[in-house]
Amino acid sequence: MKRSIMDRTILEAFAKDFVSVLDRQKITYIIVSGFVAIAHGRSRGTEDIDVILERMPKERFARLHAYLLKENFECVQAEPPEKLYTEYLSKGLAIRYFRKGSVLPEMEVKLAKDQLDEYQLETRKKLPFTDMDFYFSSVEMNIAFKEELLKSPKDIEDARHLRIIYEGKTDEKEIEKIKGEIRRLRLK
Repeated sequence: MKRSIMDRTILEAFAKDFVSVLDRQKITYIIVSGFVAIAHGRSRGTEDIDVILERMPKERFARLHAYLLKENFECVQAEPPEKLYTEYLSKGLAIRYFRKGSVLPEMEVKLAKDQLDEYQLETRKKLPFTDMDFYFSSVEMNIAFKEELLKSPKDIEDARHLRIIYEGKTDEKEIEKIKGEIRRLRLK
């Protein structure tokens, strides 16, 4: 049975397991989007966690993929790593991993695709209000993406939640700078 709402503790444990593989493989990553708001106490449904990885050659991805499989993760696409890389990741498309024996939650994995993703990776943070030892894209980055690019009702509420949590602690000039880059790079 497919569930639409995952408990934060289930998502957090899944993220911890997945991120530990990335850390052992010395892969730079950021967790982005909905899980950022959930990690800050927002109650809302999701079945996946979005992660952006540093750009890497096909061979390095193949090693990461093999290690993920060894650590009991499976890839939804169930393709050889070379095909996952050339048909999905190198084209800016996501691949999804889940824990063997349980189809939910999923980790939606993308490679950094442009200067904006590179900037997100360079400015990644461990966000103190989450009590989680993961790297997230900055609060400013999440707000900017949700308000400028994504714009669904759920995303607008996520941004509003983050603005409340970080009231007086966000850099509005940074948010506007990022929104400008989103318009330049993603909305052209």
